[in-house]
Amino acid sequence: MAATIKDYFRWLYSHSKGVRRRIVLNIVLSGVSILLNLFFIYLCKKLVDIATGVFDGSIWLYTSVVLVVVLLRLVVNAMNTRLESLTNSKMNFIIRSRIYSDILQAEWFGKDKYHSGDTLNRLETDVSTVTNVICSDSPQIVSTLFQLAAALVFMCTMDWRLALILLIITPVFVGLSKVFYSRLRAMTRTIRDTESKVQSHLQESIQHRVVIRSMENEDMMENRLENLQNEEYSQVKERTKLNIIARTIVSASFQFGYIAAFLWGVFGIMHGNLTYGIMTAFLQLVGQIQRPMVNLTRQIPAFINATASIDRLMELEEGPKEESGESIMMDSPLGIKVENLTFRYPDGEKDVLKDLSFDFPPLSKTAIVGETGVGKSTLIRLMLSLLKPTSGTVSLYNSSESMQASPLTRCNIVYVPQGNTLFSGTIRHNLMIGDPEADEEKMLWALKAAQADFVFDLPDGLDTVCGERGSGLSEGQSQRIAIARGLLRPGNILLFDEFSSSLDPETEDRLIKNITELASNKTMIFITHRERIAEFCDRELKL
Repeated sequence: MAATIKDYFRWLYSHSKGVRRRIVLNIVLSGVSILLNLFFIYLCKKLVDIATGVFDGSIWLYTSVVLVVVLLRLVVNAMNTRLESLTNSKMNFIIRSRIYSDILQAEWFGKDKYHSGDTLNRLETDVSTVTNVICSDSPQIVSTLFQLAAALVFMCTMDWRLALILLIITPVFVGLSKVFYSRLRAMTRTIRDTESKVQSHLQESIQHRVVIRSMENEDMMENRLENLQNEEYSQVKERTKLNIIARTIVSASFQFGYIAAFLWGVFGIMHGNLTYGIMTAFLQLVGQIQRPMVNLTRQIPAFINATASIDRLMELEEGPKEESGESIMMDSPLGIKVENLTFRYPDGEKDVLKDLSFDFPPLSKTAIVGETGVGKSTLIRLMLSLLKPTSGTVSLYNSSESMQASPLTRCNIVYVPQGNTLFSGTIRHNLMIGDPEADEEKMLWALKAAQADFVFDLPDGLDTVCGERGSGLSEGQSQRIAIARGLLRPGNILLFDEFSSSLDPETEDRLIKNITELASNKTMIFITHRERIAEFCDRELKL
């Protein structure tokens, strides 16, 4: 179901929490600036009337007041610009953090709905677009309407007929330009989606550039990027054409309105109905009336662009969230029991696991073996409650209680995933993901246990910087640091998914011995293809 204007405003209001007072202050400052502008016009009228002898007064007094008003305008505008810039940045952080949190807490169904490049594009481009609407365009719309009303009232006090003419001319042209706005919105959404495709292609190509070069497919990937960019360019060109037509129509209204005011003043002076001061005020007020109308026509497309971005951000927030609450840490020793477990991915055609029952008793060591694709990693994800069973149960139990696995029981499990899972940053930063409170002594213990004490031979030790996915370290080194990170995490069940695939046999033997000694009071589950690990275990589950 398509979102309505009411839905968009409700979304904008809910996501502006934390900056609403700033936005209101921004509107107030804009209002003060508008009043100063109108007062400036009034003073200019008086100065011209004094200079032409129509009005008696001190020209130096009015000149001094004009200078004071100009200075005040500069100060107010500077304050307004600073406030708007800071509010924009804060709002950007608020929206991005909120959606980022929603993404992290969303239920996972085995496959991400959006490409990571698309998601990043939304978190950057779309958040920026929406932020501008909340912090810049919304206050401007309010101040624009105030400026329009105040200028019309001012002009009516001098000649209501001219004000009426301007009110008739400008909306007619603005109405003509609105014909293009629905097409602009559709074009904006299309461009946003194409931008996401471009970013996704760039991200994947850079991540896998070694594969691309080894297969000598640089030309193919470059051609694909060129085709995507040409597609985006064509869409931008079409939207630009629509924008130009709409703005030209509005600009025509501005020109005709100015000509009407100018001729009105010329004939008024010729017949003695107007003073030069009133004509000066008229010509300045035309801008004060028509410029807000022109601004509104520019702000409307901006809001249209923003609705497309809001739609894309709403999509990231959609869907159920994981159960939240206080983590439930159960007493050790702890086991896991799987009963009549069946699982099928939402878009799958067959069950990955069917009617599986198995007990992983407390303090046991179990090897899960089987061919690729039979559901070993899926079973681990079900134990971690990253996935929900189609039917059946996964329970954690000890001698006194049993509890169905859920996100709240995840704290009982230490998980070491397959492959290189390091983050860019220092080794210390990576280890603290396992335990944010870990001190250097505890990190040393974990690194030794994981056969990763080579870290202390590095020039910067724990503060050695890793690149993306642990670049700068070998696969085996990265894997051992990931194991150390997992060992830092408290939990009474250890899940290892091919945790030693990049290690040589000698290092693997030492690692298994260390884990056995250090985790003798924990339950261990291994997904493995290696015989020596299966031999080390006292139980085996073959899928």
